[in-house]
Amino acid sequence: MEQPVPDGNQAILEYLASENLIALSEAGGFSITNLGAILFAKKIADFSKLERKTMRVIRYKGNSRIETIKEQPGGKGYASGFEGLIAYIMGQLPSNEIIEKALRKTVPMYPELAVRELVANAIIHQDFFESGTGPMIEIFDDRLEITNPGLPLIDTQRFLDSPPKSRNEKLASLMRRFGICEERGSGIDKVVFQTEAYQLPAPLFETPNGFTKAILFAHKEFDEMSKDDRIRACYLHACLQFVNRKKMTNKSLRVRFGLEEEKVSVVTRVINATVEAGLVTNSSSSESRRDTSYVPYWSVSHDE
Repeated sequence: MEQPVPDGNQAILEYLASENLIALSEAGGFSITNLGAILFAKKIADFSKLERKTMRVIRYKGNSRIETIKEQPGGKGYASGFEGLIAYIMGQLPSNEIIEKALRKTVPMYPELAVRELVANAIIHQDFFESGTGPMIEIFDDRLEITNPGLPLIDTQRFLDSPPKSRNEKLASLMRRFGICEERGSGIDKVVFQTEAYQLPAPLFETPNGFTKAILFAHKEFDEMSKDDRIRACYLHACLQFVNRKKMTNKSLRVRFGLEEEKVSVVTRVINATVEAGLVTNSSSSESRRDTSYVPYWSVSHDE
């Protein structure tokens, strides 16, 4: 937290106790709290109630779960082990080779900032009452899935604009103060912005069987994207524009997809499909398709 260390062991212990990382013990001295252990344990498995809450990283061969290449359970607490965890994940990800000023350059398939934020979210929003399961990262050739136990407290369609609600506010507060996750309400914005900057399909947020899952997809050309991929990208682009005090237009969405100017009609079809799905709505009186602006469905009441 970039604060000076308290003066003397007693002051350090009192500070740790004030942060609920340790607590006075009836037998004398201090006991380590669950919060202290889950954040700073050298080995979480030493704490029997928390053993199954370690982060697991699984690398599969291909695009299915049929063959596992490597499975790595986490060992350290979430705070002390976070940087090592992210470095390990980034090292396991497939990479892209791009040509930049005539030089070939290998870059990770997914932006590190997006990976960091989604992993931090999985940690702080998990349901600790779900025993026998913890956060998990699964790496496939074509996607990255980050799963945590427990359903989200807000609608997945509103992840981008709603302030996050956490079951574990003390854990979330400390993780923010440690600089491990973003300030309130800005994390998913950055995930969507980064996927757009990397020209990736839009992330997908699901709630299968009592779990919350965030999925990042490997690069696809526009022609390779499914209708659902395009609609999801259009909706999240409209959300991102809205929270940044802008509105989506044919041009802004065309730039998001990396399409040439002559693809106006193609982008219009994507917007129309998203309107039909009830996810965005026309917010202008312009009769020109190029100049028409759109906003997310949930923002209409803001404008009225």
